[in-house]
Amino acid sequence: MKTSKLRELSVNELLEKLKDSKTELFNLRFQQATNQLDNPMRIVEVKKTIAKINTLLKEEELKTAK
Repeated sequence: MKTSKLRELSVNELLEKLKDSKTELFNLRFQQATNQLDNPMRIVEVKKTIAKINTLLKEEELKTAK
């Protein structure tokens, strides 16, 4: 997901998206372990999305701390 799209979401929506992404990453890793994963690059994409969401959440935390 693009960072610009993520910036439009509220904090609660970001937290929900983070939860969904972590669940998807778990499922992808499970598929990889059982050799059922079709697109291994999807794991990389989901990891990047999780990192982007965590960065945006930290930015929001720092904004409210000021």
